[in-house]
Amino acid sequence: MTATRDKFGRPVVVVTGMGVVTSLGSGKTDNWTRLTAGESGIRTITRFPTDGLKTTMAGTIDFVPVEPFSSTDLSERLADIATEEAIAQSAIGSKGDFPGPLFLAVAPVEVEWPQRQELGRAIGQSLQTDVNYDAILRVSGGGRYTQYHRRFLFGSVADHLAETFGTKGSPISLSTACASGASAIQLGVEAIRRGEADAALCVATDGSVNPEALVRFSLLSALSTQNDPPQAAVRPFSKNRDGFVMAEGAGTLVLESYEAATARGAKILGIVAGCGELADSFHRTRSSPDGKPIIGCVRNALSDAGVVADQIDYINAHGTGTPENDKMEYLGISTVFGERAKQIPVSSNKSMVGHTLSAAGAVEAIFSLLTLEHQRIPPTINYDVPDPAIPFDVVPNKARDARVTAVMSNSFGFGGQNATLILTREPV
Repeated sequence: MTATRDKFGRPVVVVTGMGVVTSLGSGKTDNWTRLTAGESGIRTITRFPTDGLKTTMAGTIDFVPVEPFSSTDLSERLADIATEEAIAQSAIGSKGDFPGPLFLAVAPVEVEWPQRQELGRAIGQSLQTDVNYDAILRVSGGGRYTQYHRRFLFGSVADHLAETFGTKGSPISLSTACASGASAIQLGVEAIRRGEADAALCVATDGSVNPEALVRFSLLSALSTQNDPPQAAVRPFSKNRDGFVMAEGAGTLVLESYEAATARGAKILGIVAGCGELADSFHRTRSSPDGKPIIGCVRNALSDAGVVADQIDYINAHGTGTPENDKMEYLGISTVFGERAKQIPVSSNKSMVGHTLSAAGAVEAIFSLLTLEHQRIPPTINYDVPDPAIPFDVVPNKARDARVTAVMSNSFGFGGQNATLILTREPV
């Protein structure tokens, strides 16, 4: 690897550190071992009662205790774990002094029911007014519930990470639904390409398995109801797929310019060669029937990387397991790749870790980079009844050794927020 700039004259953006935590475990080693062994992290929910719910399983991370439970608290803890691992691997800067900006993908923050009930009682006692969001903020900011007030602010996790790891400039929090993790990486890439920074810390985290989120996705008919056994619930690209499974996780990447990384003798783990995005305003959950936003997103990523479809050796699919999403992903890929869509290996990490929502784009980018490192493609488990309408070369149930030099990693979110990354072993 010698090129410091890509074919467009932009700085080559490399990855020098990665950290990950999912329902499979904490750290790259455990996750990669279990992922390539075809193990599942999906389990029956024990965090809260599920009586009367159609979906009773998720990819929860219960080995990171948070008491009392708060999705935002768990998201922060997971981000800490992943970021510590990534910075340790990168060996960049001194402790608590990261030499670049923070881009954080995080779920929208809201007041969860336990906190709402406690604050509601306080409102009734002190304000003698209706319980509404303004009243909740007033009470929580009044001194007695300051821990809640901090948690009601969208930027609180980013502020914590910036303070803990010493990032530079204003931390950026973003939420682009299921594309959030990839969007955070894209912002880091763009900052380095523009010469605004030599390094960027890109973090994505989500600890959102709580009763309200589960009910909301269930009301959208988006979740699998195949509860028994929970490990068999996620069935991407299978004819008998019936929805996605909520999950928690975090992924962190340290990005640097190739020049800065080599100047300090850092080990280069891979290249972020291209990023593509394209919004779809067709529907709040459904994709446009013509597939144009997904098609355009994929083409934008290939163009940004300066590669053609024939150079992609593996597709790490969005692959949620919902009937609609899997069908539309095939339409998009087959339109761009033509007949090769039936020959290029495709797999979905979500079949094992579940859908980590805001974290998915970063978690799956890390798994894609590990695929490049180990030359081993993780399987899509529970793939026993292929859908003839989706004739992908799905890597079924067992990992596959293969020559992989370039990976496409897709993140297609609710609300039509689509992002695709191109990851390579060498500059293209």
